[in-house]
Amino acid sequence: MTFQWTAVAAFLYSEIGVILLLCVPFISPLRWQKIFMIPLWNKIANYWNKAFLTIIVLLIVLFLDAIREVKKYSTAQGTDKAPNINPSAYDHIQMKLFRSQRNLYISGFSLFLWLVLRRTVTLITQLAKEMGIQVAMEIQVANTNEAARKYMEENEKLQQALNEKGKCENEQALEEDNKKLRQETEKLKAELKKTSNGNFFFFNCFLFNENDLAFYAS
Repeated sequence: MTFQWTAVAAFLYSEIGVILLLCVPFISPLRWQKIFMIPLWNKIANYWNKAFLTIIVLLIVLFLDAIREVKKYSTAQGTDKAPNINPSAYDHIQMKLFRSQRNLYISGFSLFLWLVLRRTVTLITQLAKEMGIQVAMEIQVANTNEAARKYMEENEKLQQALNEKGKCENEQALEEDNKKLRQETEKLKAELKKTSNGNFFFFNCFLFNENDLAFYAS
């Protein structure tokens, strides 16, 4: 295995490890977002798009080269199946074909997983943002519910105070009405007393006049 294909194979293994690590269920997207917000990642993020496109181009070139090698050795294998061919040469072509196919698979899977890795990181970041928005909305809803509860409690207290005030006003009005009734009752009693005294005086006068008339008649 040449150096370039050794590097591509190592890159493929690292991609598999990173993707498996990102798919671990007990690490939440919010935690991944905190990891991505480390200052070191912020410095790397400035060159991320350029590095991504560069690696894409390199992997595409290696993938196309592997396709060319596979076609070349497949054609050579088809033409070298004559009965008089050297077995060692045929084995050599088979070995070259195997290596080119291996390189094709390595470069193809590396290119595919590189795109998958980019998309996975993007989705995790978006999911972390949505979860952060959801947490903020839950906090806002809790604060709103708490404010509404306090408002309802204050409204009930105000209603009770108004009811107590109205009750006191009703009691005061009742007391004033009772006072007026008592005054009117006293006034009526006084008038009735005066009327009774006047009737008694008139009755006495009437009796006195009758006695005088009887005396004079005798």
